[in-house]
Amino acid sequence: MTGVSTDTLRHYERMRVLPLPRRTSAGYRQYPPQAADCVRLVRHAMALGFSLEELSKILMVRDRGGVPCRQVHALAVQKLATLDRQIKDLAALRGHMHKIVAQWEKRLNNTPVGQPARLLETLILPPSREDESK
Repeated sequence: MTGVSTDTLRHYERMRVLPLPRRTSAGYRQYPPQAADCVRLVRHAMALGFSLEELSKILMVRDRGGVPCRQVHALAVQKLATLDRQIKDLAALRGHMHKIVAQWEKRLNNTPVGQPARLLETLILPPSREDESK
């Protein structure tokens, strides 16, 4: 119903983001209908970068009648800042990768077929003067 495994449900129970369900006389778990919404909330929050530990603390406050809204907002702001840094780092990595691929294409074009171009080895060599001028 939620698209998660029973192992995941058990883990959510242990982390206290999913309330412990009632048990039948045979020991089977019986989840209430709102448990599916709780699982969907957890999955969506995790996709935004919230950890199970963070969600556990937030949900505990909420379930005890507290109002963790400002805490949730502050965490989301932190996660957005982290995401912005990661995007900046990835953009820089992408630019570096473009340079490496261009250098490797030149190296391959100057390497006879059947001979090693030693592309990966260039990653440990200091940049050549030709590379630095670009």
